[in-house]
Amino acid sequence: MNKKLLSLLFLVIPFITFAQEIAEKGLDQRIDEGFKPFSDTISSIIFFEILGTPFVLILLVASALFFTLYFGFPNFRYFRTAVNIVRGKYDDVDRHEVGDPELAIDGDIVDTIEDESKEGEVTHFQALATAVSGTVGNGNIAGVALAIALGGPGATFWMIICGLLGMSTKFVECTLGVQYRDVGEDGTIYGGPMYYISKGLKERGFTILGKIAAVFFAIFCIGGSFGGGNAAQSNQATIVLKELMGLESTSAGAWIGLILAILVGIIIIGGIKRIASVTEKVVPFMAVLYLIACLYIILSNFTLIDDALSLIISEAFNPKAIGVGGVIGVLLVGFKRAAFSNEAGAGSASIAHSAVKTKYSASEGLVALLEPFIDTVVICTMTALVIIIFNFGGAFEYGGDGSGAVIIDGMSYEGAGITSRAFAQYIPYSNIFLTIAVVLFAISTMISWSYYGLQSWKYLFGRGKAADITYKLLFLLFVIIGAAASMKSIWDFSDAMIFAMVFPNMVGLFFLFPVVKKQLARYLDAIKAKKA
Repeated sequence: MNKKLLSLLFLVIPFITFAQEIAEKGLDQRIDEGFKPFSDTISSIIFFEILGTPFVLILLVASALFFTLYFGFPNFRYFRTAVNIVRGKYDDVDRHEVGDPELAIDGDIVDTIEDESKEGEVTHFQALATAVSGTVGNGNIAGVALAIALGGPGATFWMIICGLLGMSTKFVECTLGVQYRDVGEDGTIYGGPMYYISKGLKERGFTILGKIAAVFFAIFCIGGSFGGGNAAQSNQATIVLKELMGLESTSAGAWIGLILAILVGIIIIGGIKRIASVTEKVVPFMAVLYLIACLYIILSNFTLIDDALSLIISEAFNPKAIGVGGVIGVLLVGFKRAAFSNEAGAGSASIAHSAVKTKYSASEGLVALLEPFIDTVVICTMTALVIIIFNFGGAFEYGGDGSGAVIIDGMSYEGAGITSRAFAQYIPYSNIFLTIAVVLFAISTMISWSYYGLQSWKYLFGRGKAADITYKLLFLLFVIIGAAASMKSIWDFSDAMIFAMVFPNMVGLFFLFPVVKKQLARYLDAIKAKKA
């Protein structure tokens, strides 16, 4: 029998019993009750406040603004260059040898290091698709609905601002991801914040700090892969599947989780190349279909577009959502959901981008700045407009009870359920389409995050097969846990883990951003040399 099939059976069979236990003994409620205190404790630690504002959000926004100014608005200046890189216009730039002897790592010229590792494992487009699949997911469908339900239309404005600023942060961290990556003897790439934090700080004489920060990042990234990259995704996929099939039994979630675990297990066994080959097909296909559906609804209500945009801007500075806490409250809701969705500052995407085939690290950093634009500025905004236009009819009250759930026609909806109701108002059988979109987005996000978490796991526990199998067992376990638990406890835990990654990642970014500036100049010189 095929070895990969045997591996899959080994991974999945134990969870059939686990799902059965949940279904028969009602363990779903016990899981939720046990999970909530843990998620509440973690959240209280991560989201500590300064002057009434979570410090992690201040750090994210201030850092993004600093990088935007320091690099001269790369989110706008190099947008066209980034698109051309993805299109393959500059693929032959790798043949040019434009280096700076001053840029050395451990005594080696950077050009030499990059020549040794230039093969990589995936193309620019595959790396972008894999990273985007980790961000374009249920954060765009369920997360946006949650933001609007809590903060009203004004949250959309702050999501867009956060997305634009996040482009600069993503550029910095993904450039560093390629710059400091490791290459195994078999050509396998190992990269991400844990590598640029440890290597980069060692160069600057802060070896111990670098090692500690790298370990903390790896731990938080593993938690993020179990939470936002996994449990939150299976949770939302389960909600829409149960709604579509009319399943009210809570135990149904465990069986849905088991099926999702099998599908995810089939893909993640193949590693980054299998993941990239799947995401480069699934993500663009579903993103385009989803955007077409959004555009159809928006254009069908063309006369309401200006009203929706006006409401977004006015509510950003004068929010009327109940309990949102004024301008600061709606700003925080928007920033929090945008940061969760595009992950700029968390450093996760640099793990996928590290595997790219290139010898110029800045080339992939430029590609990466497209992610927050695609994820937040385009897709999140489209979802928001659909929900706002839908609610012009007074379907629900912004703010609700503060839990993120709203009452529509006497029934409670949350997350993807709100978006589903908005779609159903204008597109017949849209519940089927949206269910497929949510499930595929969930799966694509889970497989990307399985790679992020596995890379972090290997950094901590070694690159052997035993470590590999152990992580994948735990990852698939959380697929089922996420499907069985409630939305709020899962999202609280997910938020905490994703945002926890910001702290150690920022240590690396603030020590190493001058390296990014030199690598950017080096790559732009190579492009000029090609044109000459």
